[in-house]
Amino acid sequence: MKIAIVTETFLPSVDGVVTRLRHAVERFTDLGHEVMVIAPELGISEHHGARVVGIRPVTLPFYKHRRFTLPHPTVDGIIRGFHPDVVHAAQPILLASSGAYAARRQRIPLVASYHTHIPRYLDLYKAYRWGKPAVWWQIKRNHALADINLATSQSMKQELAEKGIADLHVVRRGVDTQTFHPRFASEAMRERLTQGHPDKKLLVFVGRLAAEKEIHTLRPMMDRRDDVALAIVGDGPYRTELEQHFAGTSTLFPGFMEGEELASAFASADAFVFPSVTETLGLVILEGMASGLPVVAARSGPTMEQVTDGVNGLLFDSKDEASLDAALTRLGDTELRGGIRAAARAEAEKFSWENASDDLLRYYEMAIEKHR
Repeated sequence: MKIAIVTETFLPSVDGVVTRLRHAVERFTDLGHEVMVIAPELGISEHHGARVVGIRPVTLPFYKHRRFTLPHPTVDGIIRGFHPDVVHAAQPILLASSGAYAARRQRIPLVASYHTHIPRYLDLYKAYRWGKPAVWWQIKRNHALADINLATSQSMKQELAEKGIADLHVVRRGVDTQTFHPRFASEAMRERLTQGHPDKKLLVFVGRLAAEKEIHTLRPMMDRRDDVALAIVGDGPYRTELEQHFAGTSTLFPGFMEGEELASAFASADAFVFPSVTETLGLVILEGMASGLPVVAARSGPTMEQVTDGVNGLLFDSKDEASLDAALTRLGDTELRGGIRAAARAEAEKFSWENASDDLLRYYEMAIEKHR
């Protein structure tokens, strides 16, 4: 199969969308498929045997930390020259929308996937809330072009269906259970992340430091509790504000981590904390589970599809301080915590990236068949 993937983000950027697409590209080329990725130009031209075509990016005023590429007419010619069997438009809102329209003009089967819940994010960036109806209009228009539409969770599928988007399916999630593993726990890393207080409950957050992650909502907890240390791992546009927001608390900002260092940060903690209710899935939850961590997560549709309270994680109500305190108190139960750790690891082991990528291939084949 010849597969063209047009995406708003790709390597060397790091986020959930890139993680999914990177593993998919590697799986596809290993299986003998020919893959071309069209993405914002960030300095790479090849990945694991797949050609990467970069289109010049720009900086958007409301998200200056990352550069995006606007819809671009050259995408049509690039796809026409490649002559793919299927086009995958990942989050068709800017550059990827050019891929969707190119597929429609050239009568190529199209799969469109929804990863980032931009309308919900606009609620958090108050100056841009006025653009929410226009964004929904664009989303619905672009996804209407697809033979198959993909969501990353059942709750997101339901919300998109209520907006009138058709032909919806849920793509399987995945995690690298060898990269993220309890064996990477380290006393030295725990000492570092607790700033010399390893006896405290160590909560770790890993992800892009942006407003939509709702990390700031954890500050009251840090004011109330002297038995907790918080490590906020990552970088992003909100980092400086967060560092100021958490000043005077037992909170560490160690910056961006990857590889064994990141695996050790996960495995050395007592729990992974996930305060966001705007994520369409949160692949990082599975990374925490694979590391053998209880996930302490704010209740939302996507998190409740992954975390069963008291079984493989602990849930709390967003911005409800008593609910969060109750979850942390339960975390202190040694027997319960041990059971959750084992169940979390067992849950993660069900989801390999090979199976998730093969699932995506089946949707490509479904789109080709439907297009015929």
